[in-house]
Amino acid sequence: MTVAEFVVVANRLPVDRVHGPDGEEIWRTSPGGLVAALEPVMHSVDGAWVGWPGQADLELEPFEAGGLRLIPVALSEEEVEEYYEGFANDTIWPLYHDVIAPPQYHREWWEAYVTVNRRFAEAAASAVAQGGTVWVHDYQLQLVPEMVRALRPDVTIGYFHHIPFPAHGLYAQLPWRDQVLRGLLGADVIGFQRTQDASYFLAAVRRRLRHEVKGSNVTVPEEDGTRTVLAKAFPISIDTVPYIELAARPDIQARAAEIRESLGNPKKILLGVDRLDYTKGIRHRIKAYAELVAQGTLNVEDVTFVQVASPSRERVDSYVQLRDEIELSVGRLNGDYDTMGHTAIRYLHQGFPREEMVALYLAADVMLVTALRDGMNLVAKEYVATRRDNRGVLVLSEFTGAADELRQAVRVNPHDIEGLKDAIMTAVQMPSAEQGRRMRALRKRVLEHDVNAWSSSFLSALRAAQNKPTSSS
Repeated sequence: MTVAEFVVVANRLPVDRVHGPDGEEIWRTSPGGLVAALEPVMHSVDGAWVGWPGQADLELEPFEAGGLRLIPVALSEEEVEEYYEGFANDTIWPLYHDVIAPPQYHREWWEAYVTVNRRFAEAAASAVAQGGTVWVHDYQLQLVPEMVRALRPDVTIGYFHHIPFPAHGLYAQLPWRDQVLRGLLGADVIGFQRTQDASYFLAAVRRRLRHEVKGSNVTVPEEDGTRTVLAKAFPISIDTVPYIELAARPDIQARAAEIRESLGNPKKILLGVDRLDYTKGIRHRIKAYAELVAQGTLNVEDVTFVQVASPSRERVDSYVQLRDEIELSVGRLNGDYDTMGHTAIRYLHQGFPREEMVALYLAADVMLVTALRDGMNLVAKEYVATRRDNRGVLVLSEFTGAADELRQAVRVNPHDIEGLKDAIMTAVQMPSAEQGRRMRALRKRVLEHDVNAWSSSFLSALRAAQNKPTSSS
């Protein structure tokens, strides 16, 4: 296999295996934000992408798709269960999201996590050219930076953490807390969504490993001297161009009008778009809306709430339970308050293509992003990018990374149901002049700080690390 100057390592390959028009299996580029962010970089350099193809027990040779060189990492059914569904999504995910659901700690899950991380690291080490760059992504692969460094001390290593990093009081619960910190410190540059996340990480490093921390720099002792690691915030964003282009298309605008019509042409449409996940605050949002309807403050003839909840981790117990609770709440509210022509909540447990999502964004007068904890939340930025008329209101949880940047949103603490109700009413009743003032400022921020600006800033930091000599004792 030929080596590459620039290697991305992520849990998933940037393609999905789908059936083509003649029933044959083909690879299609995934719709995710990370793929959109890195695809231009991959095409501009000699790049390769290491990841799992998304199917258990699938052994594949490296291949090309969509002009990208892809290096598949195979996972057994048991590894998917223990490394991915277990340690990544039932230990790390809940712990790093402020223990909204209780994390599970199982030694066999940890062992599977170590084994799989080593397999990813070995694939990356084999794929990268002498003096090249490896960029590792997210919480599934926190041990990979250190493992790659042990195998390939000649390469520059970046790591980007897409989810929150917890305060030390929570992080200290993790039985393998020191191993994870050392794993991450194998990188030269560690990126986080928020300054707060970077601060929590640096505090953990100082308290647990006793390394010297100055500002955003950690001095890591090595056998032959020390190495400096940069850990700071690089807030991720979206590729704004497709959203702006789609929002301008007459057929998408017609579809938005059709959506309003199908909902009975209410005066206001509220919209929530989330993965079905306990971190997203969907239950709290429905509770607040239901109370406003029950009190008569909102009338279902005038206001409709559309909640899109795309399926997620359907084999994890806490997600099964969450779906049951949400569907029970929706059914109860609709049963009590629906009329023949209007529905209180239109609940859609399914994913939609980007075109339909943009039509929904255009149809919505109020976007509710009320996550209990979120690394960034790109839906907030997608909604803003589509609002070419500078109308619409974004209600945004202060516990999202997006809240640091999108300061003209109506900010809310989603745990405070009365406060959430007040925020919804502020949004519903907001005069168009104030909507315009806020949305113009939000759009300026999102359009200037797009995904290209994000990847450029991170890669600049990596290049600076590449040119910095290691100090010897």
